[in-house]
Amino acid sequence: EVCLAIGGSDSCGGAGIQADLRVFADLGALGCSAITALTAQNHREISRIEAVSLAQLDAELHAIFDAYDVKAVKTGMLLDVEHMAVISACLGLYHVGQPLVVDPVMVSSSGRELLAPASVEALKHTLMRQATLLTPNLDEAAVLLSRSVGDAVEDAAALSLQMGCSVLLKGGHGAGRLYQDVLSERTGDISVFSHAKQQWSAYAAHGTGCRLASAIAAYLAQGECLHDACEKAVAYVQGR
Repeated sequence: EVCLAIGGSDSCGGAGIQADLRVFADLGALGCSAITALTAQNHREISRIEAVSLAQLDAELHAIFDAYDVKAVKTGMLLDVEHMAVISACLGLYHVGQPLVVDPVMVSSSGRELLAPASVEALKHTLMRQATLLTPNLDEAAVLLSRSVGDAVEDAAALSLQMGCSVLLKGGHGAGRLYQDVLSERTGDISVFSHAKQQWSAYAAHGTGCRLASAIAAYLAQGECLHDACEKAVAYVQGR
């Protein structure tokens, strides 16, 4: 099955498009990509970001959809309103009703801003309305809800209702030894996936959100239901 990753290129390969393509290949999917930005980064910092031209991004998207039957799309770093608009328009033309996993990448683990604040509202009214699943971490959920997060189940349900799509609220930035990822589906069903805190190095932890979202997309492309795709993807990232 063909999966398309749309996002930023990571020069150290731990996150972004490079990580997405590795996950697709690992899970038996044919991975394609459309790049929004080039980055100079390692697992500690991002030193430079250079946007891909809108014309180039549009051409990449059309080239893929013109040639392949794309079963699932995963988005990562969207950069700004203009790049988001190109992506949203193309998906509205070619990918209506098909699985779309939106990882709302806003800030890197090193603290670098990856989505301009003015773009957050645009994201809410474009790709989130087209999405099958949104995969925010706790910090991103707080931005989207415009308030602090507390009860993960309630927050995931509130996000799902507000955004109009299913939400997998990732608990990896939380405190304690046991993390919980909460899936709130548009149907109202709630599922909780629990896993122990991993003693990962900064290198190993780099890009975990990218890998989780791309694994979900790969499983959805293979026909898994949303619950099972999320459950399998969580287990995949956790190495179980």
